[in-house]
Amino acid sequence: MKGLKKQRRIQVIAIAGICLLGVLGIFALAPKDAFQFFRSPSEVLAAPPAAEEFFQLGGLVKDGSITPVEGVSFSFVVTDGAAEVPVTYVGRDPAPDLFGEGQGTIVKGYYIDGRFEASELLAKHDETYMPAEVIDALKEQGVYQEPNG
Repeated sequence: MKGLKKQRRIQVIAIAGICLLGVLGIFALAPKDAFQFFRSPSEVLAAPPAAEEFFQLGGLVKDGSITPVEGVSFSFVVTDGAAEVPVTYVGRDPAPDLFGEGQGTIVKGYYIDGRFEASELLAKHDETYMPAEVIDALKEQGVYQEPNG
């Protein structure tokens, strides 16, 4: 009976080890940006994605850049302080109440011919909230300012 328990324990550990190696192999083979929440304008301009690649662009809405197009469609510019990407939003819903110039935003869509065509628009939660990834990208560019500072 003891030999059977030991053999079963070895089998379970071996299977767990194989599964762990499989998961680590998947992570190693995944594209480097597979776990990135969004890309900053600097990253997009440095390495423009393919037109058929759906991704998220994050940064600040440039002051004075929001221009209505028609209905719930409008255009604006997302910046990280070092680079700017023009965005056209064509969605089913109007912009969130907290969306505005100088505010943090993340848009989802495609980068086509030098313009980001967004189908979804996310705004910060309140007047002081900004996603940690946006703060880190702005700090890298040296343009981040504390909300109360």
